[in-house]
Amino acid sequence: MATRTPAPSGSTPAPEYGDLQTLVNELYARKPSGYVTKLEAIERAEIDDLNDDLREVIDLLPGGKYKRATLCDQMNSIITAHGWAYVYGTVE
Repeated sequence: MATRTPAPSGSTPAPEYGDLQTLVNELYARKPSGYVTKLEAIERAEIDDLNDDLREVIDLLPGGKYKRATLCDQMNSIITAHGWAYVYGTVE
């Protein structure tokens, strides 16, 4: 599940809150190697029909293969840099 942090006054979670956590869970559900690529994340985002903001998070990932913790760190950095943690949630 996406980490829920209380929203500051005036901020409300978007209906898409937690969609990135779902994407991460789906990516690693059947990965015995424990690695996923940026391309796999892009494909999953398209299949899940993520909104433009969430696709931007995926697009901004550096190319390469990721263990779950590294992918989550990268995504959380992008989410935080955009100020979207309260709107879309972070991933673990």
